Amino acid sequence: MHTPSRPEDLDRPELLWTRAVTMALLDVATSRSSEFALDGDGLWCHATGAGGWWRLTVLDAGRAVFCGQDPDGSRTHVGGEQVDFLAGGPDWLPWELPKEDASGNLFGFVYWWEDGAWHRIPYPAELDDDGLDMAAPWAGSHEEFLTLTVDCCDPPAGRRGALAEAVGRFAAQVGEGTVDADAVAALLAPARADDRPEPRLDVAIDLATRAGVLA
Repeated sequence: MHTPSRPEDLDRPELLWTRAVTMALLDVATSRSSEFALDGDGLWCHATGAGGWWRLTVLDAGRAVFCGQDPDGSRTHVGGEQVDFLAGGPDWLPWELPKEDASGNLFGFVYWWEDGAWHRIPYPAELDDDGLDMAAPWAGSHEEFLTLTVDCCDPPAGRRGALAEAVGRFAAQVGEGTVDADAVAALLAPARADDRPEPRLDVAIDLATRAGVLA
C-alpha cells in the first residue's frame, strides 16, 4: 500500500466482505471472546491486535464504507487541528454513526465506494499516514489476508498449511455463492487445536447466515 494509503490500495467491496466474513467466522468459532461483531452498522473488528479497529458496511446500490483507525499509524491531527475525514462525503453515507465516531476522534481513515471506485477526502500534505495498512493490510492483498487469518487462529504447526488452503478455498466459495454448512465445517476443521475446545460450528453458521454468505 501507499503511505498514506490511496483509494486504489483497496480491493473491491465484495472481496473485502469475503475476507472480513471469513476472518470473523474463524474468530467467533474458535475464540472465547471474539473481537468481531456483525450488526446493522456492518461487520466490525474491535481490536486489530494493537488497539486499532475497522468497520465495513456494504449498502444497497453498489455502495460501501470502510473506516477505522490504527493507534500507531493513523495521524488524526494536523497543526493541532483534528482532521475531518468526513469532509465532502456523499449524502448517502450513514451519517449518524460516522459523526459519532468523528466526534470521539476515532477515525484514522474513511473510504467510501461509489460508481465503481473507492474515494476519500484529499489529505493535507502534512498527513503522512492514515493507518490503513496497519489496521487492515488484508484490504488490498489476498496474501496478507491468508497470512493474517492463519496467524490469528494460531493453529498447531502441522495444520498451518491446511488452514491456509481451507481459508483460500472458503473465500473462493463465498465469491462463487456456494457456501453451505459443510463448507463452514471444512473451514473450521484445520483450526482445531488439541488443547482447546472444538470450534463452534453453530456459531459460525449463524454468522455466515446473517452475513449473507450461506447459500
